[in-house]
Amino acid sequence: MQAKTNDTTVARGREAETRAAAHLEKCGLRLVDRNFRVRGGEIDLIMRDGRTLVFVEVRQRSRGDFGGAGASITAAKQRRIVLAARHWLARHGDCACRFDCLLIDDERLEWLRDAFAGDA
Repeated sequence: MQAKTNDTTVARGREAETRAAAHLEKCGLRLVDRNFRVRGGEIDLIMRDGRTLVFVEVRQRSRGDFGGAGASITAAKQRRIVLAARHWLARHGDCACRFDCLLIDDERLEWLRDAFAGDA
Protein backbone atom coordinates (compact mmCIF):
# COMPACT_ATOMS: atom_id res chain seq x y z
CA MET A 1 0.00 0.00 0.00
CA GLN A 2 2.92 2.36 0.70
CA ALA A 3 4.06 2.31 -2.96
CA LYS A 4 0.64 3.47 -4.12
CA THR A 5 0.75 6.47 -1.76
CA ASN A 6 4.27 7.36 -2.91
CA ASP A 7 3.23 7.03 -6.58
CA THR A 8 0.32 9.40 -5.97
CA THR A 9 2.54 11.87 -4.12
CA VAL A 10 5.15 11.81 -6.90
CA ALA A 11 2.45 12.29 -9.54
CA ARG A 12 0.99 15.26 -7.65
CA GLY A 13 4.46 16.73 -7.27
CA ARG A 14 5.15 16.45 -11.00
CA GLU A 15 1.77 17.98 -11.74
CA ALA A 16 2.53 20.90 -9.40
CA GLU A 17 5.94 21.44 -11.05
CA THR A 18 4.36 21.40 -14.51
CA ARG A 19 1.74 23.91 -13.38
CA ALA A 20 4.41 26.10 -11.78
CA ALA A 21 6.61 26.02 -14.90
CA ALA A 22 3.65 26.96 -17.11
CA HIS A 23 2.77 29.85 -14.80
CA LEU A 24 6.33 31.17 -14.77
CA GLU A 25 6.63 30.82 -18.55
CA LYS A 26 3.46 32.91 -18.91
CA CYS A 27 5.24 35.51 -16.77
CA GLY A 28 8.16 35.58 -19.23
CA LEU A 29 10.63 33.11 -17.71
CA ARG A 30 12.16 30.30 -19.79
CA LEU A 31 12.61 26.73 -18.53
CA VAL A 32 16.26 25.63 -18.53
CA ASP A 33 16.25 22.44 -16.46
CA ARG A 34 13.96 20.42 -14.25
CA ASN A 35 14.47 18.12 -11.24
CA PHE A 36 18.23 18.64 -11.01
CA ARG A 37 19.58 16.30 -8.32
CA VAL A 38 22.90 15.89 -6.58
CA ARG A 39 23.76 14.05 -3.41
CA GLY A 40 22.26 16.15 -0.66
CA GLY A 41 20.06 18.44 -2.74
CA GLU A 42 17.54 18.95 -5.51
CA ILE A 43 16.12 21.84 -7.51
CA ASP A 44 12.61 21.54 -8.90
CA LEU A 45 12.88 24.09 -11.72
CA ILE A 46 15.71 26.11 -13.15
CA MET A 47 14.43 29.05 -15.18
CA ARG A 48 15.94 32.03 -16.92
CA ASP A 49 14.55 35.52 -16.27
CA GLY A 50 16.43 37.68 -18.74
CA ARG A 51 20.09 37.30 -17.76
CA THR A 52 19.27 35.97 -14.31
CA LEU A 53 19.15 32.26 -13.57
CA VAL A 54 16.30 31.40 -11.21
CA PHE A 55 16.32 28.32 -8.99
CA VAL A 56 12.70 27.58 -8.14
CA GLU A 57 11.38 25.47 -5.29
CA VAL A 58 7.79 24.36 -5.90
CA ARG A 59 5.75 23.54 -2.80
CA GLN A 60 2.18 22.35 -2.85
CA ARG A 61 -0.15 21.78 0.07
CA SER A 62 -3.79 20.82 -0.09
CA ARG A 63 -4.32 21.70 3.58
CA GLY A 64 -3.09 24.56 5.71
CA ASP A 65 -2.92 22.61 9.00
CA PHE A 66 0.83 23.03 9.34
CA GLY A 67 1.25 26.54 7.95
CA GLY A 68 0.70 25.86 4.27
CA ALA A 69 3.22 25.45 1.47
CA GLY A 70 5.50 28.31 2.51
CA ALA A 71 6.05 26.96 6.01
CA SER A 72 7.50 23.76 4.59
CA ILE A 73 10.57 25.52 3.18
CA THR A 74 12.79 25.23 6.22
CA ALA A 75 16.35 26.51 6.61
CA ALA A 76 17.59 22.93 6.06
CA LYS A 77 15.60 22.71 2.80
CA GLN A 78 17.05 26.04 1.69
CA ARG A 79 20.59 24.75 2.34
CA ARG A 80 19.91 21.67 0.20
CA ILE A 81 18.62 23.84 -2.65
CA VAL A 82 21.66 26.14 -2.43
CA LEU A 83 23.97 23.11 -2.43
CA ALA A 84 22.35 21.78 -5.61
CA ALA A 85 22.49 25.26 -7.19
CA ARG A 86 26.22 25.48 -6.54
CA HIS A 87 26.72 22.13 -8.27
CA TRP A 88 24.61 23.24 -11.24
CA LEU A 89 26.54 26.50 -11.56
CA ALA A 90 29.88 24.65 -11.32
CA ARG A 91 28.83 22.46 -14.27
CA HIS A 92 27.19 25.12 -16.43
CA GLY A 93 28.99 28.34 -15.58
CA ASP A 94 28.57 30.91 -12.87
CA CYS A 95 26.10 33.74 -13.44
CA ALA A 96 23.72 36.04 -11.60
CA CYS A 97 21.03 33.99 -9.90
CA ARG A 98 18.26 34.09 -7.34
CA PHE A 99 16.13 31.66 -5.38
CA ASP A 100 12.37 31.83 -5.87
CA CYS A 101 9.52 29.77 -4.48
CA LEU A 102 6.25 28.97 -6.20
CA LEU A 103 3.68 28.06 -3.55
CA ILE A 104 0.48 26.24 -4.35
CA ASP A 105 -2.06 26.19 -1.54
CA ASP A 106 -5.20 24.42 -2.74
CA GLU A 107 -5.68 26.12 -6.12
CA ARG A 108 -3.97 29.44 -5.30
CA LEU A 109 -0.49 30.11 -6.73
CA GLU A 110 1.90 32.52 -5.05
CA TRP A 111 5.26 33.38 -6.60
CA LEU A 112 7.88 34.58 -4.12
CA ARG A 113 10.81 36.21 -5.92
CA ASP A 114 14.09 36.26 -4.02
CA ALA A 115 12.48 34.06 -1.37
CA PHE A 116 15.83 33.36 0.32
CA ALA A 117 19.52 34.18 -0.10
CA GLY A 118 22.15 31.94 -1.62
CA ASP A 119 24.13 31.91 1.59
CA ALA A 120 21.47 29.85 3.36
